[in-house]
Amino acid sequence: MSLSYGIQLPVQSQSTIYAEPWEAAAGPEDLLAVARAADRAGFAYLASCDHVAIPRRLASAMSTVWYDPVATLAFLAAATERTRLLSHVAVVALRHPLLSAKQYATLDHLSGGRLILGVGAGHVREEFEALGADFERRGAVLDESIDALRATLGPEEFPEHHGKLYDFEGLGQRPRPAQDRVPVWVGGSSPAALRRAALKGDGWLPQGDPRDLLPDRIARIRRLREEAGIEGPFTVGAIAEPLYVGTPGWDVGRRTVGGSAEAIAESLRAYRAMGVDQVQVRFRSRSRDELVGQIEQFGEEVAPLLP
Repeated sequence: MSLSYGIQLPVQSQSTIYAEPWEAAAGPEDLLAVARAADRAGFAYLASCDHVAIPRRLASAMSTVWYDPVATLAFLAAATERTRLLSHVAVVALRHPLLSAKQYATLDHLSGGRLILGVGAGHVREEFEALGADFERRGAVLDESIDALRATLGPEEFPEHHGKLYDFEGLGQRPRPAQDRVPVWVGGSSPAALRRAALKGDGWLPQGDPRDLLPDRIARIRRLREEAGIEGPFTVGAIAEPLYVGTPGWDVGRRTVGGSAEAIAESLRAYRAMGVDQVQVRFRSRSRDELVGQIEQFGEEVAPLLP
């Protein structure tokens, strides 16, 4: 089985942890150029984050630039043909499942069945409080939200769910998703997130785990699924170190994996050996054009060397 590769989009989220300086002045045309390049280069997915509002205490580090994932992915769906559209991750506990289902079912319908719904618990207390959501019990809310979303993103026009937090039936929603089953990938690396991914998800999105921690966590997910008797496909993810294809003429940082296509491919093949199915890559860049060039080079030179 081959190792697929996806990308978290630039511009749409601008945390100081990973945003490049050029992104501050970027906008829709830059997003389009990057998305189209990734689509041409065979990227498995484009990913977009989810935050509704950032409190002042976190704004200097996180910034307040967080595009809405549904609007962003729908915008890019019309400009791409093959690449899938991933929410990485949707904080679904902030919204009623019927509302999330309406948005994401429409996105899947409009894109011809390209949605992957990535979900996570969230971490910004003020965001929950402002929206009237339960921050302390967000894990339990997420667990039931996944169950409710399974129903509301299924084939039934009148989905039904009866739980502790949400109870509904006899309410119709169309359009239905184009996919018979929308994949749900669960984000996070805490013990609770691993269990949630194993027992409720179709895939796992780790939270930037170092390579040395991945094998044990992958083994734990597999053991939990086996003990619960859960079968069927499951997509294990990883987030690679920053990449730079070729020899950079500038300081790309000591953690960046750079150099020849073979050197980068060898670094990524190590993930496949751990049991990873898809790896999210990020490229260092000083401009949109440099990023587009990196994406193209990766698709032409590195991708053919992956297993």
